[in-house]
Amino acid sequence: MDVLGTLLKLWNDSGFNSFFVGDGWKSLVMIVIACALLYMGIVKQFEPLLLVGIAFGALLTNLPGNGLYTPELWDAFLDPNSPAYHSYGAILTKGGLLDILYIGVKAGVYPSLIFMGIGAMTDFGPLLSNPKSLLLGAAAQMGVFVAYFGAVCMGFTGNQAASIGIIGGADGPTAIFLTTRLAPELLGAIAIAAYSYMALIPLIQPPIMKALTNKKDRQIKMVQTREVSKTEKIVFPIVVAIFVILLLPSTAPLIGCLMLGNLWKECGVTERLSDTVQNSLMNIVTVFLGISVGATTVASRFLTWDTIKIVVLGLVAFGISTAGGLLGGNVMCKLSGGKINPLIGSAGVSAVPMAARVSQKVGQKENPSNFLLMHAMGPNVAGVIGSAIAAGFLLAVYG
Repeated sequence: MDVLGTLLKLWNDSGFNSFFVGDGWKSLVMIVIACALLYMGIVKQFEPLLLVGIAFGALLTNLPGNGLYTPELWDAFLDPNSPAYHSYGAILTKGGLLDILYIGVKAGVYPSLIFMGIGAMTDFGPLLSNPKSLLLGAAAQMGVFVAYFGAVCMGFTGNQAASIGIIGGADGPTAIFLTTRLAPELLGAIAIAAYSYMALIPLIQPPIMKALTNKKDRQIKMVQTREVSKTEKIVFPIVVAIFVILLLPSTAPLIGCLMLGNLWKECGVTERLSDTVQNSLMNIVTVFLGISVGATTVASRFLTWDTIKIVVLGLVAFGISTAGGLLGGNVMCKLSGGKINPLIGSAGVSAVPMAARVSQKVGQKENPSNFLLMHAMGPNVAGVIGSAIAAGFLLAVYG
């Protein structure tokens, strides 16, 4: 009898039993989804550096009874009527491992450090050699605001709509940064949508590129841009940081870290710091960011109609941002007398350097002697700045 009682207690306390109680089946569904995301990241190599971590975080948080992530603690953290409102004390003393790691996401530490690494890996030379590229980066933010209005029309609050719209910027860290401040309850769905669409750029963008440009324009061969001096590259991040942060102070964490990382790269006297930020620090932060974001995909909160709406709106935002960049590219093509290939406009989204590579690939199919990569990198890095500014604007409005 004692043996049977012990076995029964073990069964009742196990996570397996939880699958058969109440909404436990939802956790089982999320485990399947997490495994599907792992397949996409490992086998299909869709943004594997982050998607594998996000998927495994989703797997861990949906294994019942492990106490790694406690959404109730974060509900209290966000509740103005709770004694734990905006206090990390309860998280540190009562939270699990993933709760503690998630503090870096909630505080905006991980996305900002990712931006520092991106800055150290980014060459703003193509943008400086052709400043008009900034306009294409701006045009490619159109999807952010179209999706925002669409989300409002679908019943989301202003804060939630702003977080959903930023998916159109095709910038995962920016989407995470904004969502943790405005709509943390949607973080899991928005992060997975953002990184999934970034990974699918080679599939999503080419049909839009061909639909919005004609064959003759796609064959345009652009001339080599001017060489940018070292002084210009050093001064640029300083000037941008001063101007943008004064204009939109809420962009300081992202723009400040992006430009500091780039300054370390370009100034020529901090090679060790640049190398550390690009490699060791970037890898460490990616580990923590991925698993922390994945932890927020708790079954009871992720498996909702809102998640489906977010996935659809994210795709719309991404498509319209691509279209916005291409329309800007068409305008510049006409104004330049056919000297600018409009395909580089699609690279105005923030996914560096994947979007620029897609512009190169599509352009080279139309004209094998065409090399658009460096020309497309201008709008591409402009898109990084543009998405951060768009996020800063939305944060200034709703933060």
